[in-house]
Amino acid sequence: MDNNKKQSASGKAAADSKKRKEAPLNQNQQGKESRPPARPQKRVKFQDARNIRSQPSDAALDDGKLDLQKFLSAREFEIKALETSMRKCKSANATRVFQQVPREMRRRTASHNAKRVPKRLRDRAKREMMEDNTPTVEARKRRPRTTRARIRAENAKRLEKLAARKRKRALQNEAGGENKDEPGKTTIQTRAPRPKIRRDTLNEPPKPKSKFKKRQINKTWLPTHLWHAKRATMTEPTKPLWRFAIPLTPTQKCYRPTHRASGQKGTVFWDTSYMSTARLYGAAGGIEQVLKALGLVQESLWGNRGRKWRSGTRTWSGMVSRRQRNSRRDIGPATILWNPTLTAETAAPESNTTELKKTQRQILIRTHPSCFLELFDELVKLAKLQTPQVHIEDLRFEIGSIELTGPGSTETLLAVLKPYHTEDRHGQVFSSLVGVTNPASLPKDAVLGFSIKDPRLSYPPKRVDTTSKVSDSALLDTLTQWPVEEQVKPYGLFDRDVRFKASSLAPQKSINRRKGASIPGQEMPVTAADPPIPVIAFASRPAAGGQAQGTWTLLAPWKCILPIWYSIVHYPLSTGGNPRLGGLNEQRQIAFEQGTTWFPGDFPGTNAGVVWEMEQRAQRKKAWDRRPKGKRIEWASLDLGAGRKGEIGDGLACDFEHLFGLPTDPSPSSSEDQLTSDVDPNAMDLHPGEEAEDAAKLGKVHKNTVPSLTMVEQMKKTDFQALISSVNPGRPPPRSIISVNITFVTRGVANACARIYRLPSRPSATTTVQSSETEVPATDPVAAGMGSLPADLRDQWLQKIPGNKSGSRSTKAITAHAAPHMSRDVGQGTRKQLMAKSLVSGDPLPYPRPTANQTDIGGGHPLCPGEEDLIGFVTAGAYSLSGGKGTAVGAISAEKAFDMVKESGTKEGRLCIVRNAGENVGWLARWELV
Repeated sequence: MDNNKKQSASGKAAADSKKRKEAPLNQNQQGKESRPPARPQKRVKFQDARNIRSQPSDAALDDGKLDLQKFLSAREFEIKALETSMRKCKSANATRVFQQVPREMRRRTASHNAKRVPKRLRDRAKREMMEDNTPTVEARKRRPRTTRARIRAENAKRLEKLAARKRKRALQNEAGGENKDEPGKTTIQTRAPRPKIRRDTLNEPPKPKSKFKKRQINKTWLPTHLWHAKRATMTEPTKPLWRFAIPLTPTQKCYRPTHRASGQKGTVFWDTSYMSTARLYGAAGGIEQVLKALGLVQESLWGNRGRKWRSGTRTWSGMVSRRQRNSRRDIGPATILWNPTLTAETAAPESNTTELKKTQRQILIRTHPSCFLELFDELVKLAKLQTPQVHIEDLRFEIGSIELTGPGSTETLLAVLKPYHTEDRHGQVFSSLVGVTNPASLPKDAVLGFSIKDPRLSYPPKRVDTTSKVSDSALLDTLTQWPVEEQVKPYGLFDRDVRFKASSLAPQKSINRRKGASIPGQEMPVTAADPPIPVIAFASRPAAGGQAQGTWTLLAPWKCILPIWYSIVHYPLSTGGNPRLGGLNEQRQIAFEQGTTWFPGDFPGTNAGVVWEMEQRAQRKKAWDRRPKGKRIEWASLDLGAGRKGEIGDGLACDFEHLFGLPTDPSPSSSEDQLTSDVDPNAMDLHPGEEAEDAAKLGKVHKNTVPSLTMVEQMKKTDFQALISSVNPGRPPPRSIISVNITFVTRGVANACARIYRLPSRPSATTTVQSSETEVPATDPVAAGMGSLPADLRDQWLQKIPGNKSGSRSTKAITAHAAPHMSRDVGQGTRKQLMAKSLVSGDPLPYPRPTANQTDIGGGHPLCPGEEDLIGFVTAGAYSLSGGKGTAVGAISAEKAFDMVKESGTKEGRLCIVRNAGENVGWLARWELV
């Protein structure tokens, strides 16, 4: 019994020791009872702080006369009382210091650790914790409680000693530049080796530091990876995306702030160094033949209109393709930039064409990493066919990039990028862009190439004065004339030696020492230790056009991205706040709100789009399997109305195999490991579309990828428009799809994998058959709705268009047969009279009564069309904040879309019906080409 009491007492004492201890009592409180609860005390404290004492006016009167001295004393007392109340209110604030930190800067343990709040608030945080007796823990005095923690502490001490020895040895070697073992002999100073760039082969990623080497076995880190790892959700360590560790989205909620920053005020920026870059160099004629083989055959590129592009002052962006038997298959989007040269082409375009084609030229090809291996393989094959041969270099890890969009993007770049040479024409034009709030206002695909100073010399960046530097008329003249074609020089970013010198930046400690020795607030001067950093900045417009924001793309050496990044992050915008971080999801969001496609998710007709679609199918299948059976959709039991059961195709996929009648092996819902186990990600000579087509003809299954989905081809917008406008048009290629932007007419929000239908066709003239024996026409039972769709289903959907007054026959019939609304106090006799009147008047009600969802959905919503009217699928859909309604991006069959426009015209032929997978209600929408 005594042992139990001792154990309970010891347990209670241990529990009490973990609780927050009471604050020490004053001398007046010693021996008294414990203090009362804190809440009433705090309420009295606030009331006392907000109570301002004053004196009545009678105190200043002496026998009815005003005593001036007493009056001034009374006012002095009131002023002091007001000041005292203000001080008390400030000190008795209800919020703690960690609650005043902005939401994006808050940390989970900020209320217990003063180091978790910004430096400017740490003193106040320590004072509050001391007053409140908050238990705090110092890392230095905390003893390890577990074996693992003890081993880590011991290893930390050993590493600290090793680091101290290394620093001491480095200081000894630097002193005097002499060898300490042999005093009379000086050591040889060598430069750092340049990274190897192989010709016509892929290059290896940069070697990481030893302590990060194990984390980059299967992937490569971006230059800003360590900065992103604390502020964004990254891809899984064992599942990199396109061989990179890519930030997916910031850790804080940012959907609406991203929408505002990209269109209203502010800016959004990304580290897009994962975008792949290649350099093609050789004779100008050979480069031209290679580009034409990639699909750049427009006359506007190789004629007089393309002179600015070939001179290097404009970029070209579009889809590149490769030949596949009798057709062409898209590879992916690419941006191509020529390096300017002081040749006869720039000075006199009418000169000898043969001499120009022999001139040595260079181009940069920037493409998406998901299709880079396919494009690189195609470039190597095409380059070997040229005479003299053209060569290609892999610059994926030599050139990084940053993208910015939003009204404050130009302002941010102006504050960060300071031209190194003041006489550089491109640098002068860039510095004159103060006041530009939309990069799309610049000439289309404009390019500026110059060298900048190290951004760390002017860190932190100062706010740009957007009011007094450049007048509106001068800015308008610059944008209209764009004087960069004269005196154009080769861009330094193409030169390997210039990139290497720019990458050899001074260490941060050296910058800190120089900053400490200089005058505070002044920009540090440039010295010989600060090499110029070559950059190329080009502005692009969204494909949707209109008033949408453009995008700045900044190309710079790989190792120079991080200093530029820090300056962009901490730039104070003139509209308030700082630029907002964006991830891969924010890129998709902005592209979706602008009504444009995003590669590779919205391009299922490319090999990269096929891989993305199969990965998404595996993820959806995995999430569907995790849900309990009672909370997941059963695709086989879905009621689509008119006796139709089951989802069309695979509900977890954009099932183009079902749309075009292609084989579905392997199963779309197979796991991701089964889909990619036999695929070599570094394979360069695979064309799965051709091999899949051969396998399909022989009845075999291709081992490397899904054979049927690679047979779907992507058709360009210009090619489809040419077919529509042609007098004697042909037919679109079989199994071809086009990308469309879908806008709902009234209500509705689409999700990924939603089904897109065309309007059902009207019944033909043979539907109604005249009987020879009777005068009443006999109706075809199929068209009458007996186990089939209503005959006037198209009219029912057209009735959903706002402003369409012509009611359909079925809607009028439903309204006529609807029972009149009666209140509860209506008598039984009145009810019988109204029922008899409804039975006598109008058409007789159908008998037996139709089952649910037989003629409509939910008592008034039209049925979705049949499987024969399925034309495509939604690849991305949600409620658009920019449009204020539901929108979507999808892909539809080019053949069916061609027939719709030719039969019903441009207005009615672009109407469609969108139904989410697993639902039986469709919504009327309109599609436009993207």
